[in-house]
Amino acid sequence: MLLTPKSGLFLLISCVAAIAAVGSVFELSYGDPRYGVFITSIILSASIPLTGATLWVAVKDARANLK
Repeated sequence: MLLTPKSGLFLLISCVAAIAAVGSVFELSYGDPRYGVFITSIILSASIPLTGATLWVAVKDARANLK
């Protein structure tokens, strides 16, 4: 798979969003989130689809550059 700047950027965004999702799960399971339950839940619910979407775009772009 050929990594282009565009696919690399989307892969970076996907990794950061995945880390945010995992961190939010840990914060919520701890019981006393730093930013409160509401904000942490919003971060979790936004980062999960963002992770999947940006990973899909990164893979799609890298596959398109193989041809």
